[in-house]
Amino acid sequence: MKIQDIQNDIIDEFSMFEDWEERYQYMIDLGKTLPLIDPKYKTDDYLIKGCQSKVWVHANMENNKIVFTADSDAIITKGVIAILIRVFSNQNPSDIIEANTDFIDNIGLKEHLSPTRANGLVSMIKQIKMYAIAYQTQLN
Repeated sequence: MKIQDIQNDIIDEFSMFEDWEERYQYMIDLGKTLPLIDPKYKTDDYLIKGCQSKVWVHANMENNKIVFTADSDAIITKGVIAILIRVFSNQNPSDIIEANTDFIDNIGLKEHLSPTRANGLVSMIKQIKMYAIAYQTQLN
């Protein structure tokens, strides 16, 4: 599935909820479905800088697609990274690099996060794109 299609699905899913309390609960539920990161990647080397809570992201290249795993010690943040992993995992590096993240504004996520969590969201996206750039370089 293409990144834009996944983003559109997420926009549709979030539009089904009446208020942000329901959306937060949905994000918490998404966080519970996040594939487990191998404990060996829960180190400072994989920690996202700029997040209020701890978020670890690991990337691995499989069949020219990047597979991400992640975890967080905070339930809302774990839901946020679960959304990003859903969008960007199993995609090729160039598509990740070129992808826009307008869907975050479309679902209203950034405006409903605290300023420190919103900064963390930006840091998560930046790290995902940095992994993609690194893997793209290896492919060239």
